[in-house]
Amino acid sequence: MYFLSKELYFPPISETSPEGILAIGGDLSPERLILAYQNGIFPWFNDDEPILWWCPEERMVLFFEDLKISKSMRSIINQKKFNVTFNTAFKEVITNCKKANRKDQQGTWITDEMVAAYCKLNELGIAKSVEVWQNNELVGGLYGIDLGHVFCGESMFSKVSNASKVAFIHLAKQLEHANYQLLDCQVYNEHLESLGCVEIDREDFLNILKNIN
Repeated sequence: MYFLSKELYFPPISETSPEGILAIGGDLSPERLILAYQNGIFPWFNDDEPILWWCPEERMVLFFEDLKISKSMRSIINQKKFNVTFNTAFKEVITNCKKANRKDQQGTWITDEMVAAYCKLNELGIAKSVEVWQNNELVGGLYGIDLGHVFCGESMFSKVSNASKVAFIHLAKQLEHANYQLLDCQVYNEHLESLGCVEIDREDFLNILKNIN
């Protein structure tokens, strides 16, 4: 496993561990984060751990033609119970993602350091958010990294039922309309699968990234 120095560098993906960890250490500077995402790598670590950089063998992604919207979700969207905005309250979204309770997870992997780093990326136009409002209150949303033709989703939150799904569906529709190739969701979970996401091989995902860089 490779230990990063101050040098702006990541080792070849072939050095990734069976668990999906490529490197340890380094920093969360905008330059390193952008380089990481451009090469299919993302940070994921707990507050008491060094920075861990991942590139798992299987990648969870959404191809937009596979998006699943249940009848109940279509009804909720058509009733316009929520108002959806894009990139108008990034810090509020990532802060709510940090505070969100996760099933089978103690604490959060979104550290204060990560909040500051991604807010900086937002100022640079790289990190973006989707906000879901109800009665002028922020009740759901998500954020991620916009690489141009691929959007790398990072985290979502929901204070009321279905708010995060509304954010996800609206983002997927907007990306499809803008001719993006896919929405990267990183790792498998049942919630993402229910929305139409599938796992693809790492090499297939990296080949897609190479075609846009």
